[in-house]
Amino acid sequence: MKELNVKATLITDILGSQPGDPELHSRFIASKAPDAMKMEEEIAAMGVEAIEERSMTYFHRDKNGDPCLMDYQIKGFFKSAAKVLNKIGGTEEKLEKLKAFKQAVDLYVFIYGDNDSRFIPFKLPEGGKIGSIQRPLRASTMQGERITLATSETLPAGSELYFKIVILDDSLLKYVREWLDYGKYNGLGQWRNASYGRFTWEEV
Repeated sequence: MKELNVKATLITDILGSQPGDPELHSRFIASKAPDAMKMEEEIAAMGVEAIEERSMTYFHRDKNGDPCLMDYQIKGFFKSAAKVLNKIGGTEEKLEKLKAFKQAVDLYVFIYGDNDSRFIPFKLPEGGKIGSIQRPLRASTMQGERITLATSETLPAGSELYFKIVILDDSLLKYVREWLDYGKYNGLGQWRNASYGRFTWEEV
């Protein structure tokens, strides 16, 4: 068994990915009903601010109310990184393809915050604040091109994350290091393909 204590530092802003409306999924299903309220009617009934707040995405909060990531979000990043690096053979050294990499992350790699918590709080840089960003989302549908606005909480570049990685299979350590290295190219959170959530890391 190996342990890796990590300090990750954001090199770009990161976007929150937690829906503000806890019933967002069931509300989406209900919106497909024949008698579903149209958006114009919802705005008239609830007001613009209420609609925006319901559709906004946020960061998870720990028991102190501080923004954080959850352990499964780091695991999700590892799976995404492993998929890419399996194709290109690693960013720093040539690695053999890791068979069943999703199962390897699920069963042999575990992430812990302070006191072995699932919550990994952000440490903001001096003067850093929680912000927000609004961006257009485009989709091609049967009715033609559709554009909607999405709003997310943001945290600034320079924010830090401290977490522990426990690796039950020692042979996976070199892969975990490579996955972390991949964070400088494609990172954490929403809109990461637009360069949000990128990070560097060091062992502490």
